Amino acid sequence: MKTNITSKFLILLVGFLVLSSCDDFLEEDLRDQITPDAFFTNDKEAELAVNGVYRLLQDNNVYRQRGLDNYYTSGADIQAANRDVNSSIHNYLIQEGTADGNGTWIQLYKVVNNTTEFISNIEGNESLTQQARDNRLGELLFLRALAYYHLTNLWGDVPFYTEQLPVLERSVLGRTPKAEIRSAMKEDLARAFDLLPSAYSGNDLGRASKWAAATLKAKYHLFDQEWALAKAECDVVIDGGAHRLLDNYADVFDQSDPSNQYNDEHIYVVDFEADYDGLFTTRTDDYNPRIRDEPAGRNNDTIVDGVSGTKVDIFQGLLRDQAEDMTGYGWSVPLPEFALQENWQEGDLRYDATIVTEYLGWKLAFPYFRKNWNLDQENSLRGNHPENYIVFRLADVYLMAAEAENELNGPGGAYFYVNKVRERAFEPDQPWTGMSKEEFREAIYDERKFELSAEGHRRMDLIRWGILLETVQTVQHRPWNNPAANIQPYHVLLPVPQNQLELNPKLLESDPTNNGYR
Repeated sequence: MKTNITSKFLILLVGFLVLSSCDDFLEEDLRDQITPDAFFTNDKEAELAVNGVYRLLQDNNVYRQRGLDNYYTSGADIQAANRDVNSSIHNYLIQEGTADGNGTWIQLYKVVNNTTEFISNIEGNESLTQQARDNRLGELLFLRALAYYHLTNLWGDVPFYTEQLPVLERSVLGRTPKAEIRSAMKEDLARAFDLLPSAYSGNDLGRASKWAAATLKAKYHLFDQEWALAKAECDVVIDGGAHRLLDNYADVFDQSDPSNQYNDEHIYVVDFEADYDGLFTTRTDDYNPRIRDEPAGRNNDTIVDGVSGTKVDIFQGLLRDQAEDMTGYGWSVPLPEFALQENWQEGDLRYDATIVTEYLGWKLAFPYFRKNWNLDQENSLRGNHPENYIVFRLADVYLMAAEAENELNGPGGAYFYVNKVRERAFEPDQPWTGMSKEEFREAIYDERKFELSAEGHRRMDLIRWGILLETVQTVQHRPWNNPAANIQPYHVLLPVPQNQLELNPKLLESDPTNNGYR
């Protein structure tokens, strides 16, 4: 959302309302500083408050860099770092106080706190127009449901509230069963769907639409194996007609033009904007190569077009000739098996759009995710990238519908959905047919892997299918990683962070083992 807020005062005011420097969400209480009752006096103020909640998602512990990606992409079978970093998470060395996600926990509860506070101040507020009340309430319900989606995915049972609570009450909340939380969020998302508009334009691009609410609701149902309800929500999105599958897979991820980063397949994105107070960068740096690693044999002397020098000097010169460079971190590169084209189905056009092993005619030392990198040095500088984080897109919805339909009725009606995704993936087309229910189920495992790789879905997919351990134990990793030696059944969840336990011992009352970590 390109929220070009012109008033510095209003930015600061919203900042007071929605941001906190406090390290513990349970102690956050801003009502003695600026009262929301005195702020929500017109439509613009309500919009600015909601904008501030969107900004919370841009924190480094959530969608910026390695926040959620730490736990949604690491420790699976697709990607890892190109050197010995992030090993606590990828190698399942997580413990209370070690890579336990405390920063992510805190930031997600900031979203919960502020959405709950703002809902109470917007709902029934006669100072706002009906349209403003509806739109802002719908967005806040969606954003809160998104926060609880991540909280329950990562920790299972967590503290839960949807009404304003005094700080002392929040500070002693125990853990609510995940099923209860998700049931409430499904109801909120149904309400959000009715309140939200179908589409946006201009500076409102990036706000949550009714299709985003339906997609998140479908995710909740799918994860809870409520197949009929998941399928119904997917059909709502597909039949709604607001989104379409692009003809070319690579175009889905093409954000090279900062003024044209949205397309019809994107359902919900977290919108980053370069040069916005110099605060934001996306995870692009993690997917971009480091020039200190590239190209293969980088320190060897060579001659190209009569110019002699080390390979890295000549290669970097070629990059700079087209205003590019490799200034990233290399924290997220394909694992060896996933990078091999022979492990993809023959003729899969997604391979070249996804994997890059050589560039400008030079062999790279590591494979990279072409779909997530941007070497542009004019519009996408290190530490200041404008690329959106694609949270939900339509191909995922089609594949969810296919999976749900197969579980309900077998593959007969499911072929339509999966083959819509595969139409653009192969030339000539290679549709599925003639499978049993079990064969279709296992084939979906791979289809989601290749279609949605490096998009933050894989590890949760493996967990909900019950195959995380066996997958991690059989995939090839690089020498500095060995998650297979450490992974245990309880690693499907994180421990409640140590800092939170010290502040609130009641978090252990319902589960003294802390998700198996004690």
